[in-house]
Amino acid sequence: MLLDGKENLMRTGTTDLSDLYDTLSGLERLRLSDFDPSRTALVIVDMINGFVKEGPLASPNALSIQDGIERLLRACTERGIPCIFFADTHTAESPEFGAYPVHCLAGDPQSLPTSELANAGGFTLIAKNSTNGFLEPAFAAWLAEHPAISDFLVVGCCTDICVQQFALTLKTDFNRRNRTSRVIVPMALSSTYDAPGHRSAFIDAVSFYNMHTNGVEVTPDIEF
Repeated sequence: MLLDGKENLMRTGTTDLSDLYDTLSGLERLRLSDFDPSRTALVIVDMINGFVKEGPLASPNALSIQDGIERLLRACTERGIPCIFFADTHTAESPEFGAYPVHCLAGDPQSLPTSELANAGGFTLIAKNSTNGFLEPAFAAWLAEHPAISDFLVVGCCTDICVQQFALTLKTDFNRRNRTSRVIVPMALSSTYDAPGHRSAFIDAVSFYNMHTNGVEVTPDIEF
């Protein structure tokens, strides 16, 4: 449908945002100990230099969640929970550069995991040449090699782009195959950037709500 008039959108949007906030703020924390390591995987999305530390798309918001993700990665490794690490890695011909500045080229330090997460280790690195890591053949192969995995903890950046696309595609793929799954996104460990017309607090909230209403389990945080 076409956009409603601006005044009506602004008026009704206030109530909608209030309801959205109440929904998200009422969600319960989850505990890592409640997950069976034989059925669970941690998925880290794009916590690489080009989004965390350097380059045109680096954001302090991504940097702010790095320590929490590192702690969760170490906790999962200690419990025998496998981890996938998606890293944006583009060719120079990537059509994506029509929508975003040139970033994270193959062979450039921007496409590498941050040193803090690299030092923590314990993950399988999968390069991705689009915003949706689910589409990578290497991930399809990993899923096929781990048929028992049905619960996924998804963290990283950006909430509204790579995290949301992966989480929803993963969830709907399991639905398509009539397989029960849990796709969990902790709000404390997912972030997006600030830019004109793209306020992170608003975009994060709308993205978390969209995932929540489409079967992804959104939680304030993972306790361990």
